[in-house]
Amino acid sequence: MISYTSDVSDLAEDDLTGFFAGWPKSPSPAQHLAVLRGSYRVVIARSQGSVAGFVNMISDGVLTAFIPWLEVRPEFRGRGIGTELMRRILAGTEHLYSVDLVCDESLKPYYERLGMTALTGMILRNRDACG
Repeated sequence: MISYTSDVSDLAEDDLTGFFAGWPKSPSPAQHLAVLRGSYRVVIARSQGSVAGFVNMISDGVLTAFIPWLEVRPEFRGRGIGTELMRRILAGTEHLYSVDLVCDESLKPYYERLGMTALTGMILRNRDACG
């Protein structure tokens, strides 16, 4: 059974292993934990106490927000966890003018099914900042 929470107060670096599969360079567990604790909103999915997935949101709390990470550990994929994480993080954001998200081309259909619209954008990635 999967449970969901927004409470990250009891998270430790050891809880955050197994994420970022396929990334050329992953954030360190310390960076990962700092990002979650510093986010405007977070939703964590747990399976028998183990963190199965998470999503985080950064926001000014007034009009705009950005969802930088949605991650589900590979062994938990295909069970609707990512979709439920997104549903929960987007709940209550109706007052915001925009909720932005950047994804790889292959993930566009997934986010479109969640009600998001594809836009043209720009990004600067510094993969050496991870790790």
